[in-house]
Amino acid sequence: MKKILLIEDNENIRANTLEILELSGYEVIEAEEGKTGIVKAIQNKPDLIICDIMMPELDGYGVLRAIQNNDTIRNTPFIFLTAKTEHSDFRKGMESGADDYLTKPFDGNELLNAVSVRLKKMDLAHAEVQPGMNTAQQLPEVSSGKKEFENLTVGRNINHYAKKQVIYSEGNHPNRLYYVLKGQIKVFKTNGNGKELVTDLFSEGEFLGHTALLENSAYKDTAAALEDAELAVIPKEDFDKLIDCYPEIAKKFIQLLARNISDKELQLLKLAYSSLRKKVANALLLIQKKHKGSSRDFTIELSRQNLSNIAGTATESLIRTLTDFKNENLIDIQEGCISILNQKKLENLPD
Repeated sequence: MKKILLIEDNENIRANTLEILELSGYEVIEAEEGKTGIVKAIQNKPDLIICDIMMPELDGYGVLRAIQNNDTIRNTPFIFLTAKTEHSDFRKGMESGADDYLTKPFDGNELLNAVSVRLKKMDLAHAEVQPGMNTAQQLPEVSSGKKEFENLTVGRNINHYAKKQVIYSEGNHPNRLYYVLKGQIKVFKTNGNGKELVTDLFSEGEFLGHTALLENSAYKDTAAALEDAELAVIPKEDFDKLIDCYPEIAKKFIQLLARNISDKELQLLKLAYSSLRKKVANALLLIQKKHKGSSRDFTIELSRQNLSNIAGTATESLIRTLTDFKNENLIDIQEGCISILNQKKLENLPD
């Protein structure tokens, strides 16, 4: 059982916090003021300390300094619990070396999430090497979260989306991460006249919605199914815990974010400077790439409206260009489905 030291001078808050922690299976040691808290920390060596800031005689900053100066407990995870909500107060608390900062009033889930994350990080830092295993081989596996990343989508709830069904909308705040199990998803922005511009496509094996989660912001676009699709749903709380606990998982999603930004920059350049023929060719090649198909075994079954939104051109212009491509034997069109016949020529069309 993990041991938590709670230092809080307000009796009601201390009692409520203690009850929440004990009901969640933690052993809680109480201290009603800072000096007593330091003594109990040295005596009991808790796994984590939760400490109020505004206290008589010795405030939370003084308690944290004393903890940091004691070799036996200096690395104990430390969470400030306070009514101070100004940004400068938050910065002072974090710069002083605290691991987290919770403001009053807080809810139980917020408290327990913060406690769980800090204890998990400490467990990883103190992970013992198993007998008979090579240290150099074991430590990367312990710290990287490789297994956790691979199991991120295992056993999740699966949402089913019909063709054209919206998955999330621009302006809403994210509460989950999506993983595409089946189908294809378009992400698009809409101007004041209702004109769509498709900014990205997501297919089987790709994560969706991570940008807003990492930015802690509202969605800047809308996502909808291009065809019947199945998506695994990872709650935001689980995603946040993995990002906090495993630097390698955070790195993977940061790399995805960076790649998305680079792809969008390239897309904007192509839309701004490419000819109509090049825009349409780029759209066809992008869809093929996302489906991981080839010119011989893959057909594009998107509506001409969706295809024109991806190309960033008018539907009428797209249809004329597709007809030209067919006449030049670059593509074939059968019952509305497009097959790429000459990928190399499409790739090498002049801008």
